[in-house]
Amino acid sequence: MAVRIRLKKLGRKHRPFYRICAMDARTPRDGRALEELGTYDPMVPYTDARAVLNAERVQHWLGVGAQPTEKVKILIKKYGPGGTHLEKQKAALDRLAQDRRRRTPPPELLQAAAPPDEEEAEPAEPASDG
Repeated sequence: MAVRIRLKKLGRKHRPFYRICAMDARTPRDGRALEELGTYDPMVPYTDARAVLNAERVQHWLGVGAQPTEKVKILIKKYGPGGTHLEKQKAALDRLAQDRRRRTPPPELLQAAAPPDEEEAEPAEPASDG
């Protein structure tokens, strides 16, 4: 059985997301995978944070003779075991995590937006008939 390490497309229209998988060469692109080795999300704003690989498993499959596709070969060279962009990837993943944490509003803003308690509101004066 010839094994290829290739991209398996997921996501919706105009929002692609890929899993990097070890698959039998005869299976369809989105078919059953032998093992999932990582992810590739081209919609992430930081280039070096787009690919996340399990280096140990990638090394195993390459060791038993699996052949990567052209795109996956580039991703393995950059972000795989002994990759050339590992430090940049770590920095980009940290920046991405900080950006995602910043999206939640601070607690001060959440309290300011809350309606006032009934006890603190001034009681309404009764209307006079007069």
